[in-house]
Amino acid sequence: MNASWLPLITVEKGNEKSHRLFTETEAPDDLLRQISRSLFVSLPRADQRKKGVEYVRGLLEVPGRKSIRNIASLIGGRATDQSLHHFISESTWDWTPVRQALARYLVPRLPVEAWVVHSTVIRKAGQHSVGVDRRFVPAEGRVLNAQQAVGVWAASGHRSSPVDWGLHLPQAWIDDRSLRSRASIPDSAEVETLSDRAAKLCVDLVTEWAMPVRPVVLDACSLNAARLFDRLGRKGVPLLARVDPSVPLIVNDPALTGHRGSASMPAGEVIRAASGTRQPVRWRPGGRGAGIRSGLLASAAVKLPPERGGRLRSGHGRRLALIGLAEGRQQDAPQLWLTSLTDHQPASLLTLFTLLDRVEYDYFEVAKSVGIEDYVGRSFDGWHRHMTLASAAHAVAVLSSPGRVRNTPTCGATEPGT
Repeated sequence: MNASWLPLITVEKGNEKSHRLFTETEAPDDLLRQISRSLFVSLPRADQRKKGVEYVRGLLEVPGRKSIRNIASLIGGRATDQSLHHFISESTWDWTPVRQALARYLVPRLPVEAWVVHSTVIRKAGQHSVGVDRRFVPAEGRVLNAQQAVGVWAASGHRSSPVDWGLHLPQAWIDDRSLRSRASIPDSAEVETLSDRAAKLCVDLVTEWAMPVRPVVLDACSLNAARLFDRLGRKGVPLLARVDPSVPLIVNDPALTGHRGSASMPAGEVIRAASGTRQPVRWRPGGRGAGIRSGLLASAAVKLPPERGGRLRSGHGRRLALIGLAEGRQQDAPQLWLTSLTDHQPASLLTLFTLLDRVEYDYFEVAKSVGIEDYVGRSFDGWHRHMTLASAAHAVAVLSSPGRVRNTPTCGATEPGT
């Protein structure tokens, strides 16, 4: 594969953090009008296109919670409240072409270095929001009443923006006819894991949407890494996944003669066995105020073991590389990354590692500020329309005023079967 997607190592001047979405000289009005001309061309009626622009403007400008009522109060009062509610929750416009247009708009403008999968927990107070359930959240260490969503983000070292979303529907929401009817869940919706939904979103991006092939970067510590490599590998989509030390792998590295071809080993043990390959590395991740970082990098050639019961996976023989990156005092607990990008030197992938940080930062600093978690309706379609327009507002925000990178998050619990 051509390596033209590999990110450039750059330096941004300025270390001051702004708590506003826009600076005094970076008003989003012109950009909003420009993006809207591309995004809403698929909407059949002029009044729908007008409401789309108004809703995105409200997400950008309303202080506090970005509810339909608060957006309507900014635009035109009670009558506007009713029309906006219908536009989001009950109208018939299809959000998929709008998301496709947003992705096409962002590809050359970020420019996109990778597609990053980001799992999102959206807390809810009641039981009526579509897909809400009591679920254990590893990052919180407790059970929360929440929705679980997964987003695919277009990302570069300096900024990122979501382009597609999937909402995880628990078994009860699939099986209970009254719940399905109340939320207008389509007949095509079936029970699926977050891993399956993430894989489908990424595959559709480059097949159905005809977006350019870029590496998919994700944290697989709470996903099924083997399933993701299988499904993306069949479509020729490269994957770089942060994995848990317990993920089973088979050593396929001639340098590790004592372990090659043996029974599967946990990823953490494989990297310890490959400690002789460690080399010092230094890199400067993209982002405002990011300094030079250093660490030790080790790698080993591996492959996936057979599934439980001995059945071979479709990608069983596919070559993969396991990379361990130890920074500072974390020599005994390196970050572990599994990738199908075996034709590239591990050190050349370092800046891709930081794209998880980029998206995590932008989610908390920008996406939440434009109301990504603020939809309160019960409608499945309404949730998707809100997320689509919140993604458009996010794009306006980051293209107007890019943010910064923050520190790397840690792994959580694993999904069964990882």
